[in-house]
Amino acid sequence: MRSKNIFYIMGVSGSGKTTVGQQLAERLKLPFYDADDFHPEANIQKMKSGQALNDEDRQPWLERLSELAQKETQNKGAVITCSALKEKYRIVLNQNIENQAQWVFLDGTFETILERVNKRPGHFMPPELLQSQFDTLERPKNAITFSILVPPNQIVDHILKQVL
Repeated sequence: MRSKNIFYIMGVSGSGKTTVGQQLAERLKLPFYDADDFHPEANIQKMKSGQALNDEDRQPWLERLSELAQKETQNKGAVITCSALKEKYRIVLNQNIENQAQWVFLDGTFETILERVNKRPGHFMPPELLQSQFDTLERPKNAITFSILVPPNQIVDHILKQVL
């Protein structure tokens, strides 16, 4: 078993977390989970209405994801995509798995990501909330960081070279 068997792919909305996460999970033959699928309906409705989530809104969501990660460490591991914008969110997500988590941060400029978000149909996160994500973002210190200008398959190749 790898020493790091939970891979968190993090970044603001529109940074490419799902694409990179799905490719990484496929290459590692691990289950893939998108944190967006774990939001309570109230959070989704709040974002759809143009309101940013606050820490209180996020806490139960982060706890559910933490429990998922802990469960998956008992199996082969997993790839989980999650914005994880603040260090305190990452602490919750790392709960009881600190030595088994590998963080990957997808980094890009506001302008580049806004262009992507504007081209993404049907997502519940409106482009108007992107600035709030950048305002909230605390850049991770313990993550492998990649520019979103690098193609996703190359990011995955680099992740695999660094962690395997």
